[in-house]
Amino acid sequence: PALENFLNLCSIIGLEAIVECHTKNEVEAALGALAQNILVSNWDRVGGVLYDDQAEKLAGLFPGSGGPIISLAGGGIKTMEQVNKLLNVGYDGVVVGKAIMGNARAPEFIDAVRNRALLPAEFSGWGLGEYDIDMDGSVRVNAEGKPMKRKDFEF
Repeated sequence: PALENFLNLCSIIGLEAIVECHTKNEVEAALGALAQNILVSNWDRVGGVLYDDQAEKLAGLFPGSGGPIISLAGGGIKTMEQVNKLLNVGYDGVVVGKAIMGNARAPEFIDAVRNRALLPAEFSGWGLGEYDIDMDGSVRVNAEGKPMKRKDFEF
């Protein structure tokens, strides 16, 4: 009941809340409380442990990509490969923090995330995740006509 009360209070005063979840039970509780913005974190704050694939495992709990629930993933994201994997399994966005804070390559990473066109979530699992996709949804090809693979940025 407390989460539902907090979400209602946010609505009353004109705020949007992001509910941070770490487990299936927490995601189900957030959905049950009608949370509209949910962040699934790979970082377990209680145990101080990073579970690299936690958000990926919980991706299927949300209604389709693009709403009505905005689903975000975060915690330990350091590469474009991780960003693409999470977006390709259906998350609407990712949250990065320490990976770019104070990092000389942060602008390059941010540009790569912003400029990354994605196929709709319905196409995830079709084996296209490693290819570079144009804004119009076409696979980019090089001068030889071969599909181009995405560049990865490691921090």
